[in-house]
Amino acid sequence: MAAKIKKGDKVVVLAGKDKGKTGQVLSVIPTETKAIVQGINLVRRHTKQTASTDAGIFTKEAPIHLSNLAIADKDGKPTRVGFQIKDGVKTRVAKSTGDSIDG
Repeated sequence: MAAKIKKGDKVVVLAGKDKGKTGQVLSVIPTETKAIVQGINLVRRHTKQTASTDAGIFTKEAPIHLSNLAIADKDGKPTRVGFQIKDGVKTRVAKSTGDSIDG
């Protein structure tokens, strides 16, 4: 199955505590169908001191399910993703406007 959301994409959260917020995808975990988005789904973690890190309470991004994310169109609104083949190259296309997402 082709990836509709990739690392570096600007996405909008459709559901959950951060509904309506936008952020950039830092990484995608295809085996779990989840993604980590910058500034979205923040959790606080208590960590012990190790040789490389200090002890404390740190805030970091937790994975969010891909079904709760949508690609942000150029005007910041969520859009669905389609695919087109032009000159033998498959590209992602925004369904709402028909614009190419890949560049």
